Amino acid sequence: MTTSPRTVMRIYFHLHKPDEELYEKLLALLEGITPRVQAHPADWSADVDPAGALRYWKRDAEGLAAVIRLRALALYGIQSSAGIGSSRMVAAMAAALSPSGSVTVVGNSSYDIAAFLRPQRAAALPGVGPSTARSLSRYGIYSVGDIADTPLTTLQRLLGAAAGRQAHDRSHGRDDRLVVPQAVPRSASAEHRFDADELNPDQHHQAVLGLVDELGARMRSENSVCCAITLAVRYADRTHTTRTRTLTEPTAHSPALADTGLALLESLGLQRARVRAISVRAERLQPAETATHQLTLDPTDERTRDLEAAIDRARARYGYRAAGPASTHGRAN
Repeated sequence: MTTSPRTVMRIYFHLHKPDEELYEKLLALLEGITPRVQAHPADWSADVDPAGALRYWKRDAEGLAAVIRLRALALYGIQSSAGIGSSRMVAAMAAALSPSGSVTVVGNSSYDIAAFLRPQRAAALPGVGPSTARSLSRYGIYSVGDIADTPLTTLQRLLGAAAGRQAHDRSHGRDDRLVVPQAVPRSASAEHRFDADELNPDQHHQAVLGLVDELGARMRSENSVCCAITLAVRYADRTHTTRTRTLTEPTAHSPALADTGLALLESLGLQRARVRAISVRAERLQPAETATHQLTLDPTDERTRDLEAAIDRARARYGYRAAGPASTHGRAN
């Protein structure tokens, strides 16, 4: 007995601004077509396994993506784009190359997958990123095809055992991850869009500081804390990189959020990247009273928190821009 080729869709919703409530409505739209939907709230996308839905809707995957696009546009005024492939990885990479309102389809044959993957730059491969790509380029490895042609043992010497194995497998199109339906945890996000593609690392740094300060203030006003921070960077070529880091303790304290956000930014190595937008997402929100704070003997920590409380009071009375850390003043929206 033969099995049907596996098909996965990655749908991107092009929201005009961060809107968790609208995103949940769009996810509900997807779930009305197939129950196998895995949300990716960091970049307003979702993985969709259309198995079963294709026969019900009497369409192929590309036709089903068109149904999704038309419904999102008609019901919510939101454009979407999609990538379709044999795995979550291929679908995500195809979607990253799809302009708003379009669909990129990668065939299921080994030839089609290789023809799609091999010409792409190394940094486009999930798990590689700009910093790792620069390290590989020093050894003449510039594309996904170059990675595929490099012996596994060599990749493991360059990247480490686990990362080398992952890069090797993914460069050959191997990705067995399933689409796992899951509820979207409560979160909060903020985005900074540059007026023009921004290459200056100082501007990237400034944007992250402003975003985490905004999120911290918002969480404190709602008496909530977050358990993790996600940083998403969108580049001039419409690709993006996302990184998440769990905090040492749930918090809404802006300096702690800034430390994590800047560490994530540093891990991306964006020295020459043309950045179009940066967003920060506070993940897994919970009531502040459920969180514990590790006490410290450092008096600076207490003074910083007292100053933060004073800034929050000034903002509550006079507006968000009335006060704040000097490093965040002058940040564009």
